[in-house]
Amino acid sequence: MLYEDLRSIHEDVERLEQAIADRVLEDPKHIRSRLVRDHEISNFCARIQSQSQRALQIYNDEKDARMQEVQSLSTGDTYETFYNEYNKIKDFHKRYPNEPVENLERAYKRAQDGGPPAGFAGDIDTMFTGEEAFGRFFDLTMLHEEYLNLPGVKGVRKLTYLQYLDSFDAFTPPKCTISKQDKMTDHYFAYVGSLAQYLESFMRRVKPLEDLDRLFRAFDDEFEKEWEEDKVPGWQQKEAKTNGASKGLVTEGTGEGVWCADCKKEFKNDNVYKAHLTGKKHIKNAEARQQNGDSGDVEMTNGGSNGTAGGNPFARLKERAVADREHRVRKLANSMQTEREDTRVNVERKAGMTDKERQQELAALYEEDAEVAGTAEGEEGEVEDGEKVYNPLKLPLAWDGKPIPFWLYKLHGLGVEFPCEICGNYVYMGRRAFDKHFSEARHIYGLQCLGISKTTGLFREITKIDEAEKLWEKLERDKATELERKGGDTGEGIIEMEDREGNVMPKKVYDDLEKAGLM
Repeated sequence: MLYEDLRSIHEDVERLEQAIADRVLEDPKHIRSRLVRDHEISNFCARIQSQSQRALQIYNDEKDARMQEVQSLSTGDTYETFYNEYNKIKDFHKRYPNEPVENLERAYKRAQDGGPPAGFAGDIDTMFTGEEAFGRFFDLTMLHEEYLNLPGVKGVRKLTYLQYLDSFDAFTPPKCTISKQDKMTDHYFAYVGSLAQYLESFMRRVKPLEDLDRLFRAFDDEFEKEWEEDKVPGWQQKEAKTNGASKGLVTEGTGEGVWCADCKKEFKNDNVYKAHLTGKKHIKNAEARQQNGDSGDVEMTNGGSNGTAGGNPFARLKERAVADREHRVRKLANSMQTEREDTRVNVERKAGMTDKERQQELAALYEEDAEVAGTAEGEEGEVEDGEKVYNPLKLPLAWDGKPIPFWLYKLHGLGVEFPCEICGNYVYMGRRAFDKHFSEARHIYGLQCLGISKTTGLFREITKIDEAEKLWEKLERDKATELERKGGDTGEGIIEMEDREGNVMPKKVYDDLEKAGLM
């Protein structure tokens, strides 16, 4: 019956809204629990949308059927209609005797609240790799290998993973050394597509509650506007046509030099290119090119056989597709700067660990995740909120609210105290935090309170007030001495005097000679 379907839909929507409200009130501390909560809320919202669309369809498209059902209930025999529906229910359960009855009151509750242990968030454990650590870090190792193995790419064979993390979204010089010709290959097109797909998938897994479809549409609209205005970095047509076209050249490679169509090589400036024209290798390549019937006019139009532009519309379409993927990678990477910096710090930290230490850390992470996954969500909250954390050594707390390992505490020297009198006797734990604080606002404000306006590298490692004041006084004295040596602020050093014989000399020298009676 349509009215029973409508009633069930409205009840389901209300239960979903209550389940969302219950989960919004939660504040889990573990990152895995937060992801479970966010994905559950996201799936509940998606189900509310689908149920609402079904209800609107019944209200709008099946209006006549609803009216007929109302008429049959109001004008016909009420008992007959009731027993007909009752018999249908009995026949259904005879055919499917083991069919469970859905209880919406318990459907969306937690397991500890009497609800079924349903996984509304999906399998969080298999959603992320071990390197991603539940969405805290990027895992670009495979894409890094794919980038290093791109055919025709020069100068990146020794690119480390840390360097790749800094430059994977750079597609223009100086960080990117791939020429436009090499970007038109199928291998590069597949690589940049895989990179954009990974970043988009990572954002969807980490931020399930954000309106990412709207964000991605904004990226597409921005690219469409830049492409129409010919402002996409590295793919401007006007710049390509003006650089070296009069010489039969095309701007390729990094987009800054001139391109030799005969040798398929880029030169940084005109002088190197002119010297190259007289070489035997260039003459041989030019003769071979002429024998093959290949002229330089095609290269002058920045297109032709290279497939970069020119009069080939299909090549321009491929350029647009590659540029679109590069733009998507840039915008996605810019939207996840925090995860990118955390990934870099994590890679640097693991680089200083031995293989045994990495295995121990990975085993501890899996053990902790297994404990979290094996407990109910409510029990997990009671353990984290009610149980006191055992920390007799007073170790700093990690991102999960638990003390960091003792070996990591010793590795970074976090037990060493570094007081700074300029910062109000604030104590910094560890050498890294101490070195970092010299460029922070607290230390700079302390120097300004002492009258030190310009902080240079000379004040680094100085933490005592008297030492800083002495250094500042010495710098001021040296500055005054230098001004005095040059004649002071009055500009006496540039005033020239002339004696009776026509000799020109500075005013200070003239005054000294006159006092000595030598004039």
